[in-house]
Amino acid sequence: MKLQRKNMLRASALGALVVSGALVLTACGSDDNTKGTDGSAKPSAAAAGDIKCDDAKGKLLASGSSAQKNAIELWIKNYMAACSGVEVNYKSSSSGEGIVAFNQGTVGFAGSDSALKPEQVEESKKICTGGQGIDLPMVGGPVALGFNVAGVEKLNLDAATIANIFNDKIKKWDDEAIKKLNPGVTLPSTAIQAFHRSDDSGTTENVTKYLKAAAPDAWPHEAAKKWAAPGGQAASGSAGVAAQVKQVDGAIGYFELSFASAQGIKTVDLNTGAAAPVKATGENASKAIAAAKISGTGSDLALKLDYTTKAEGAYPLVLVTYEVVCDKGNKAETLPTVKSFLNYAASDAGQKVLLDNGYAPIPAEINAKVREVINTLG
Repeated sequence: MKLQRKNMLRASALGALVVSGALVLTACGSDDNTKGTDGSAKPSAAAAGDIKCDDAKGKLLASGSSAQKNAIELWIKNYMAACSGVEVNYKSSSSGEGIVAFNQGTVGFAGSDSALKPEQVEESKKICTGGQGIDLPMVGGPVALGFNVAGVEKLNLDAATIANIFNDKIKKWDDEAIKKLNPGVTLPSTAIQAFHRSDDSGTTENVTKYLKAAAPDAWPHEAAKKWAAPGGQAASGSAGVAAQVKQVDGAIGYFELSFASAQGIKTVDLNTGAAAPVKATGENASKAIAAAKISGTGSDLALKLDYTTKAEGAYPLVLVTYEVVCDKGNKAETLPTVKSFLNYAASDAGQKVLLDNGYAPIPAEINAKVREVINTLG
């Protein structure tokens, strides 16, 4: 009995040490303590300390852009960790579906990779009593061109070559146009498998805006959410395109950098005409987004991006995701949560989450205006 009691005491002491050690690691913010049991990012204690819950309560539904999926899920984890009794549920689908849901009044806000069209604003007036839908830029980042070509670790492409690949005019990886951009690289004669989005997508619209601006002779199609080029294969959502590129030898496709990073997919460096090809990184995307101008009026903060920049280190294939909200006429039961959650997303802490996870923060001058508008929502 004495031996048994001694062992129990020893186990109890060891358990206390383990708990104590875990608390120390948590307090120190160990880099090894960034994942939850489900493998996703854990809420940030530092970020949670900056969150103002105000009068937030109940459940807030939102949906839309899959481009911001990874960013908004991190925001939600941090926010819900700080604001007990509040549930934010974001359905990642597509920008088109999100705007439809918003204009049907089934969500408190929608995520979209492109600003509202005039007809969508007009339709929103039915839901936003006494007001209308507006665009708040919240997430920036590079659209990566992920590739999977056996034996090729690094790949440079320019806008015209990308356009001809997705137009089904360049069909093999050892095409002369690709070889010219990649001297010293052994390219196989593997057939190119180009993947695009099957759903209406703001990511598609941004890619086609880039191609239309930077390679107008090679890209005759109008920029749009719906894919218009011939050939290629379709997949649903950014996650679906990334999964196909990951699996298929000879594949290339477009999706946000966070999807490439999560799956270890190699990405194309863009030959923009600058001194050196530019990598898809959050920092390089920020350099391009910093040149954006506000094109919206009043409370609407839609941006005009420069897809043709040749500035050193600026990655021009970027997108900005907007949160679409009513300027006036929001539902009284969800308005406090909408304002509280979006204020966190637009805060310095919320924007830092973006840079830490492959996205690009909204430039400070524009972001200050976003916070001003959030506080006026009614």
